[in-house]
Amino acid sequence: MEKQSIDQLKKICSQVRRDCLRMVHAVQSGHPGAALGLTEYFVALFFKEMEHNNHFNMDGKGEDLFFLSNGHVSALWYSVLARTGYFSTDELGTFRKINSRLQGHPATHEGLPGIRIASGSLGQGLSVAIGAAQVKKLNNDDKLVYVMMGDGEQQEGQIWEAAMYAAHYKVDNLIAAVDYNGQQIDGPTEKVMDLKNLRAKYEAFGWEVIEIQKGNDMEAVLEGLEKAKKLTGKGKPVLILLYTEMGFGVDFMVGTHKWHGVAPNDEQLANALGQLEETLGDY
Repeated sequence: MEKQSIDQLKKICSQVRRDCLRMVHAVQSGHPGAALGLTEYFVALFFKEMEHNNHFNMDGKGEDLFFLSNGHVSALWYSVLARTGYFSTDELGTFRKINSRLQGHPATHEGLPGIRIASGSLGQGLSVAIGAAQVKKLNNDDKLVYVMMGDGEQQEGQIWEAAMYAAHYKVDNLIAAVDYNGQQIDGPTEKVMDLKNLRAKYEAFGWEVIEIQKGNDMEAVLEGLEKAKKLTGKGKPVLILLYTEMGFGVDFMVGTHKWHGVAPNDEQLANALGQLEETLGDY
């Protein structure tokens, strides 16, 4: 797949945000906040950094793999998959509708290209990604495995069992990321259950940790991903703490948990789309 320039990636981000907002608005259901906040990271991964094949096969041999653990940001992933050619962008209009392959949380039984696990029951994605990474080692496959998690998800016990396992078994072909926006469905993470020093926790478990302080800046995201890739293969799993702003790109949505799982009305959608350039053509 052709790699994109930074300017092109930024334009793609604008279109992907439009997709997410229109998808959630059409059915008045979904999770726009974190989807908008993670757009730069997903676009950087799928359009630049990952070696992946949009002629999808479940095994994924000889290519990088991506797993989504915080499945509620599905609208973002669906947009990026469609825009990179896994399926037609026309199908984005079926999001969350009856008999759609684009379920509210990604699932496998619909056979949607790009989806290898069902996700949305938080805490499980890291374990799956570790298993996939170990399979690549057994198959002498030198490609990487990526997984995205939420910061509220770090309150799940399974995350820490997986973190301990990955370090012990030197799963060093794995790049995990935490969307560190400080928000979850019930409010700020520091009030729901404070994560304290997340970097220190992962380092204590034996991980290599890097931070991308500007998770909504494309140049910073690309630089961080390149740094993370250089740390693989050295005996430790790699974690990216990705500092993002929930709702980024839309002034009335940014920085609050209130848009975690709320769809915009007609007036709000028009306002939001007015802030985002249509660059690739709406579906």
